[in-house]
Amino acid sequence: MNRVRVLLFNSAIGPLDYSVPAGMELPAGSVVQVPLGPRRIDGIVWDAGALDATEVEASRLRPVAARHDIPPLSAPLRRLIDWTADYYLAPPAAVARMALPGGSLLGPGRAITEYRLNGSVPVRMTPQRQKAYDALEGAQATVRELAALAEVSEGVIRSLVQSGAFEAVEVPVDRPYPRPDPDHITPVLNDEQREAATRLAQAVAAAEPTPFLLDGVTGSGKTEVYFEAVAQALRQGKQTLLLLPEIALTQPFLTRIEKRFGTTPVAWHSGLKQTERRRAWNAIITGDARIIVGARSALFLPYANLGVIIVDEAHETSFKQEDGVRYNARDVAVMRGRFEGCPVVLSSATPALESRVMAEAGRYEALTLTHRYGGAQLPRIALIDLTENPPPRGQWIAPPLIEAMRERLERGEQTLLFLNRRGYAPLTLCRNCGHRFKCPNCSAWMVDHRLSGRLACHHCGHAEPSPSACPECGESDCLVACGPGVERIADEVAAVFPQARRAIVTSDTIWSPEKAAEFVAAVEARAIDIIIGTQLVTKGYHFPDLTLVGVIDADIGLEGGDLRAGERTFQQIAQVSGRAGRAAKPGEVFLQTRHPDAPVIDALVQGDREAFYAAETQARRDANVPPFGRLAAIIISSEDHDEARDAARQTGASAPELDGFAVYGPAPAPLSLLRGRHRFRLLVHARRNVEMQRIIRQWLDPMRWPPGVRVAVDVDPYSFV
Repeated sequence: MNRVRVLLFNSAIGPLDYSVPAGMELPAGSVVQVPLGPRRIDGIVWDAGALDATEVEASRLRPVAARHDIPPLSAPLRRLIDWTADYYLAPPAAVARMALPGGSLLGPGRAITEYRLNGSVPVRMTPQRQKAYDALEGAQATVRELAALAEVSEGVIRSLVQSGAFEAVEVPVDRPYPRPDPDHITPVLNDEQREAATRLAQAVAAAEPTPFLLDGVTGSGKTEVYFEAVAQALRQGKQTLLLLPEIALTQPFLTRIEKRFGTTPVAWHSGLKQTERRRAWNAIITGDARIIVGARSALFLPYANLGVIIVDEAHETSFKQEDGVRYNARDVAVMRGRFEGCPVVLSSATPALESRVMAEAGRYEALTLTHRYGGAQLPRIALIDLTENPPPRGQWIAPPLIEAMRERLERGEQTLLFLNRRGYAPLTLCRNCGHRFKCPNCSAWMVDHRLSGRLACHHCGHAEPSPSACPECGESDCLVACGPGVERIADEVAAVFPQARRAIVTSDTIWSPEKAAEFVAAVEARAIDIIIGTQLVTKGYHFPDLTLVGVIDADIGLEGGDLRAGERTFQQIAQVSGRAGRAAKPGEVFLQTRHPDAPVIDALVQGDREAFYAAETQARRDANVPPFGRLAAIIISSEDHDEARDAARQTGASAPELDGFAVYGPAPAPLSLLRGRHRFRLLVHARRNVEMQRIIRQWLDPMRWPPGVRVAVDVDPYSFV
């Protein structure tokens, strides 16, 4: 009797062996349903000997109940799951789950209803109905898609359906996507771009598993360069995975791809409907989807024939998953390219220091673009020393920046003000008794959001209406907002320039790809004069008439003890500065700072990127921290403070004492209470040649903690709170 080892989608149980019923073929990678006690659970048939499990006599094995009607997960994807689980010390089941869309979405889908015009003209024709009627000749789509095509509300489309102007058509949910055309448009590249694009296309054609670092200044045309790698993959009938750091960037990027290749690519992110997710997943596993654009979770999808992986804005910290499986999509992408036998392109104007070191060591191949495309020049960067030229009391924009904004308004040009802080103010306190509004679930202050009229915690999501009186002393009209957020800056702009048209761009206002597309359209139509935004506006956008960038607080990212604070500040300010002067009109950037002599600020003003990276690299090397050493965080939490503290002490007391392997702590986490759980941290610091994961596994696996205690391991941590 045949037996198979099944990786169950239950991390607490682990893999189990099952018998194979007569007549059922179950190659490795098959997605199956198996009995577990009185119920059934999904799992994946795994390679023999790859996963440890308790051996059971053949006579006691239960048979596999069913096999899902989908192709098996490929060997390269299974190797990626094994590697990710091993490197990031995660349960294999938790990693494997990311490759599937969910049990209810497995297999073929049902039909959905689409609509098309049938030639009947409604008796009552409003302007909006007429607009839709004129725009949708020859179109067939769902109500939602038709509304988007015609740029009208869904209610307008539904009213036309009810009037008999549209007829219903049943179509399979898994209908194929239109095929992109690699030669839909032939781009005009400069010599520097052409050299880089040719090298990438050669790597795709030869199926080289080479990681490339595409390092180009902002506005240098990196996207057009790696589009040539996409075109080469299309010509060979292969798939392209293009990872973006933010869901909000997806829709504008889809439009850009459509212009180049003639059709919209397949999107994969958390905002998809179930029918959209099912259609996309089935097209990906069958190879029908040729260009896939997605967030980091798209990295684990079961591609049938992957030709190239591109990580756009590869320096972005949002590629690091901070809960569940704590993986870094940038690094896992490189490993997937190795297993699939395809090139990986890490594209950035401000590469992560780790990527630069890998390129210098020859493990990544560097491709460099040193000039902006089309003759555009990099913006001039100037300092505003707030200790010498402060804004008026109660305001946050210094006079030189106000004057520069006024000049842009007079010339009909656009301005971007950057402050990486959502809401109106980060803290609200009572000037009568000193009470500070604190989250009940976290050791964090509640942020004042005036637009929504609430106080909100940015860590757990707890929100409550903005109070009119202090809950501690009962006094009214005594609550003071401390510090600025983007909403407060927007109010200041409105007071100084009441005629200016403003837009606040944060995750509170741009929460979907559709909202991002609306924002882009408004800016391009010159319906916005001044943009006030957080890090959401630092990447991916190209606005020809935006000629001024003002950084409200250039020092904000330098606070705290994060080892990447300087690098992150440099990247963020360099990226937002790169939004200015991207076309014929020259750009200018003002940095408001109280620390003009800080190395990162000086490097930005001098335009000396190489000197900054050299100093940062040497400092990391001296401290033996990544990429020259290894770090791992161990976070121990419980709803009971003493239970968490005792478990952390127990864990720290049993830490191994080995050469090149040090454990610091436990200590209360900087964010010591998060979502109602008390948190303690230990930090592992190891030499590069030490098998850190093996040691941690041997240390923690035998340990037993109370049921209320959770222990999480974060390999290569980016967050230290």
